[in-house]
Amino acid sequence: MRTDWSKRWPDDQALANKDAAGVFHYPGWSMPVLKLLYEERASPLRHETTTRIRVPLRPKTIISLESYILGTNHYQIEMLANLDQVPEAGALVWITFPKVENGSGFPARVIAVVP
Repeated sequence: MRTDWSKRWPDDQALANKDAAGVFHYPGWSMPVLKLLYEERASPLRHETTTRIRVPLRPKTIISLESYILGTNHYQIEMLANLDQVPEAGALVWITFPKVENGSGFPARVIAVVP
């Protein structure tokens, strides 16, 4: 998902986009969209934000969406940069990263070849 959110890097305040109450606001997906993407379209999901879930949401809703994603046995790549240089279709993308036993995540090297 290209949102140009990566252009806010390295400004932590701009990335968090907190309102006056300290609530984070940034783009992401709702449950119907996640189901469409994970069950009918794409694997893995790639995006620029720190999470794939639309924020702000109540904590119970966030846990429900996270549980759904983790239960699909797919991986995702967060915090992608330079998506504005990749066309909507036609690029070949390589994703490389080491598998860390019992790890929750690890930095990835993502390379797009644009014809």
